[in-house]
Amino acid sequence: MYLNTIALSPERIQRFQEIASTSIGPLIEGAIKYTIPLAIIAFSIGLIIAIFTALARISSNKLLRAIARVYVSIIRGTPLLVQLFIIFYGLPTIGITIDPFPSAIIGFSLNVGAYASEIIRAAILSIPKGQWEAAYSIGMNYLQALRKIVLPQAARVSVPPLSNSFIGLVKDTSLAATILVAETFRRAQEIASMNYEFLFVYIMAALVYWVICFILSIIQGRIEIRLDRVVGKSGGLS
Repeated sequence: MYLNTIALSPERIQRFQEIASTSIGPLIEGAIKYTIPLAIIAFSIGLIIAIFTALARISSNKLLRAIARVYVSIIRGTPLLVQLFIIFYGLPTIGITIDPFPSAIIGFSLNVGAYASEIIRAAILSIPKGQWEAAYSIGMNYLQALRKIVLPQAARVSVPPLSNSFIGLVKDTSLAATILVAETFRRAQEIASMNYEFLFVYIMAALVYWVICFILSIIQGRIEIRLDRVVGKSGGLS
């Protein structure tokens, strides 16, 4: 019915064209200024958290293992939206006020850290114990074996799921609109509230997200090919 109305109404088509021409700029601006930087910063910080968490999970230290396990359990067991609300709306009630963008970075980083840590932990554990033993046999210590032998191979295993996590994070940044970050979806909400063409504007926002994720998927494929070459040349001991 909605599509039939569009087809039978030249005035409505013209209105959509006008909305598209005036809206695409703010939507892309929101993506460039907030969506993409938010995803990159949060993923970078989250990846650092994930590495340390993964190492803690496989550590022989029971306290470290327990702390890491509790952290991962809490983050994975609660909705991301709730975590963002606790940081942005909840912390001010105890005197801790954080601006929208930093709040989003904290929330997304902690979330990425928990989920990515399981990916990295599984990748490290997938490396045969013989690789560790071979590294020790040539005089390497734990850190040297981890950095030079294990992590390069684990990187190849973890890149595809981590890349998918990053692409998922780009889409999840739309939740930042709920804590007033002016990213792509927030811009779409503001535009739609003025012209009341919610379906059309939200479809435009969806297309912006899709284009970003499509480009990222192409980059992901090239990174995987490059890693195949690097690991194939230097990623192991025998």
